[in-house]
Amino acid sequence: MLKKWMNYLKAWFTKKSNDAMDPEIEIEMAIQDAQKKDQQLRNQAAQVIAHRTQLASQLESSSGSVAEGRELTKQALLKADAAAKSGNTADADKWNAAAATLAMRLQSSQSTVDLLQKQLVTADKQAEDAKRAVQVNATGVQELAAKRMKLLGELQAAKMQERVNDAMATMSATSSMDTPSLGDVEQKIQARMAQASARAELSSATPEGAMAELRQSTAELQASATLDSLRVELGITAAAAPAGELSAPAAVTPPPEPPAGSSTP
Repeated sequence: MLKKWMNYLKAWFTKKSNDAMDPEIEIEMAIQDAQKKDQQLRNQAAQVIAHRTQLASQLESSSGSVAEGRELTKQALLKADAAAKSGNTADADKWNAAAATLAMRLQSSQSTVDLLQKQLVTADKQAEDAKRAVQVNATGVQELAAKRMKLLGELQAAKMQERVNDAMATMSATSSMDTPSLGDVEQKIQARMAQASARAELSSATPEGAMAELRQSTAELQASATLDSLRVELGITAAAAPAGELSAPAAVTPPPEPPAGSSTP
């Protein structure tokens, strides 16, 4: 149970720490860590290459010692042979002993050269591997730097969008508290129009509404008749009545009676 609580607290602390961390700082930390590792790798590669250089120098020196020892051994053998041929036994023994000593040194130097040659082959391979590792890691660091610029740009865009969202939220909250929105005003107008239309519909359905409509229609007919009468007095030809407009019937004038004493044909 205690282990479970410890794991829970660890996960909780990790989550809180991640939430509190600034992404920009985390990006810089990643870049610095990559650069630090790159420098360490370069230092290690430099040591490997330096070791290869030292081995090459030692091999060159040992090879020179072998060549010199071989030449001295040859000279000692030649002198011993000449002394033996001349019958000088003491000199012959002396030069033979010197040749033997030189041969032992030559053998030791040759062994050193053989060992250095093997080590140099291994060092050459290690140096090439180190160079390749440095090149690959340098490419990775460059890609990481390019990605850093991309991430920083995205982070700035995200921060800008967050500020815009906060500003819009603040404006919406202020607007809702201080002044009505256009949607609220539209709803109020529609509600009033609906109420007025309902009242008009209810009014026309009652007897009082029907009487009012009849009076209106009668007044319109009387007004039309008055207009027609005035047109006749003024000798104005009546214009065609607009569609839907009622006109009073034209007055029928009776024919004049014939004078007295006149005969009808």
